[in-house]
Amino acid sequence: MLSIKRVPTVVSNYQGDLEESDETTRRRRGCGRNCFNKCCIQGAKLPLYAYKKRNERAREKVVLGNKNRETSIAFLDLLLGKWEDRMQRGLFRYDVTACETKVIPGKYGFIAQLNEGRHLKKRLTEFLIDKVLQPFDGNKFNFTKVGQEEVLFQFEASEDGEQYCSLSAPVDIKNSPSVVAINVSPIEYGHVLLIPCILECLPQRIDHKSFLIALHMAAEAGNPYFRVGYNSLGAFATINHLHFQAYYLALPFPIEKAPTRKMESLGSGVNVSQLLDYPVRGLVFEGGNSLECLSNTVSNACICLQDNNIPYNVLIADCGKRVFVFAQCYAEKQALGKVSPELLETQVNPAVWEISGHMVLKRKKDYEEASEKNAWRLLAEVSLSEERYQEVNALIFEAISCCNNVNGVLSQNLLNKSGIKHSLEEVDAINQSSHPAMVTGMSECLVLQ
Repeated sequence: MLSIKRVPTVVSNYQGDLEESDETTRRRRGCGRNCFNKCCIQGAKLPLYAYKKRNERAREKVVLGNKNRETSIAFLDLLLGKWEDRMQRGLFRYDVTACETKVIPGKYGFIAQLNEGRHLKKRLTEFLIDKVLQPFDGNKFNFTKVGQEEVLFQFEASEDGEQYCSLSAPVDIKNSPSVVAINVSPIEYGHVLLIPCILECLPQRIDHKSFLIALHMAAEAGNPYFRVGYNSLGAFATINHLHFQAYYLALPFPIEKAPTRKMESLGSGVNVSQLLDYPVRGLVFEGGNSLECLSNTVSNACICLQDNNIPYNVLIADCGKRVFVFAQCYAEKQALGKVSPELLETQVNPAVWEISGHMVLKRKKDYEEASEKNAWRLLAEVSLSEERYQEVNALIFEAISCCNNVNGVLSQNLLNKSGIKHSLEEVDAINQSSHPAMVTGMSECLVLQ
């Protein structure tokens, strides 16, 4: 079994406290930590942002519920205001706004940040990387164990079709709310976690419902500098409890400036393109007859990758209008000893933000010597080979084509336009290939994040 011993990123102030109280005590007065689990959440109230489901979204402000309907607030104002409140209350492990940041000279303008606060000295924990899908384990840290003070607000679709925000709304335990919480080890201003249906304790895996919630979050922000990201297991997700990350950075990401080549327009109105002249091979999804059409297409692609045990990262950009999907293999290379010691010494694990061009560096030496060449060299190790990329694309196009075809027939035209020359028999062979998405065996290495 392929595994990595790693020092996990701390996302909550309660992450190291995994001791549970006596069951009787928890039933009577909770665990004593005012956590977000059922032992403490009874009767709790939190702000609620309710978004309106619609195809065409305007950058509107919403009206506060209850007695404050004359006051208006935008989603991003609510999020950043609550985030700053938590910063003033000292809930973060360090002040991310004091971290040095610079744009690296070059064609793409990679962004380098020196964030020594994320270099942690915690006990080693075993982290398996050869399985993208793993069952939820309630004994390990999960987001029901965060303190309620770390949760900013609930994020739900409006039941009456009206967009609104209530500053104090009961937590509906039976319906398991989606929530937005702080990441106590932020990598940028406004760094938060979106945790869909938190009390359902879903493992880290994308489904149609959860991804649509993430797209709505990006759309509600209405600002291209607010992006939402996702890391699968095996692609540097550190917690096996379904979550997305998001933050605000007023700079264009290099990935957003990379050229693309259109591959196909689906019947749902979604356009699929591939990245060109970028160190990590990937696909770009955009357009669609509705937000849900785009969400379903990307979800189908992600579910395909998960089901085929292929680690991947996702970036939601341009207010939810563009989605980048990258299959990657860096963690596998680490475990097999195929990454150079020089790159390993940087302690950078390239997840969605690094792949997008925001390089979070943990050593001053690397920050001072940051260059486009160095960034490119690191990210090139993340990318699948051209051959493997074509194999994976065949799987993805089969999945999204079948879901966009009324009769469920694979569109050979779609595969041809993508430059993939596999027949249907070859696609089936790839699915059943002896070449696994991740190599099995026993190999361990120390990975710091």
